[in-house]
Amino acid sequence: MVHALDEIRRILVPDGILIDLRPILDRWQIEFVSARESRATGQMQGFPLGLADDEAANRSMRVAEENGWFKREQQEYFPYIYSWDSAGEMEKWIEDEWAGYIEPDEETKQRTRSAWALGNADSRVRVQVKMSIARWRKL
Repeated sequence: MVHALDEIRRILVPDGILIDLRPILDRWQIEFVSARESRATGQMQGFPLGLADDEAANRSMRVAEENGWFKREQQEYFPYIYSWDSAGEMEKWIEDEWAGYIEPDEETKQRTRSAWALGNADSRVRVQVKMSIARWRKL
């Protein structure tokens, strides 16, 4: 990733802005929601590969800053919500998109399935993801 940041620095206009927007693995909360209620059913469990990716990205940005390529001007965290019509759709999405990075444990899957099955027609399942957005200025 450091090589990619060096290439971005090379082609970015003087005093240009780099936006670093990415999810941060942080035991994302899984919720059952309906018009009547909202309730947590568990949390995602991060795998070493996903945690290592986060650390590698952080390390690369530190190297870019230490090399004098960019200066971090601002960083914020905010929630981003993924939402599905059923627990099964959520599990399929996780299997297809996040396999090897993060997933709920079996107990959380079971609690989420049960809450959804007992819910109303408007019931949904959602995952609240922790996002980071940072603005870096080219030096």
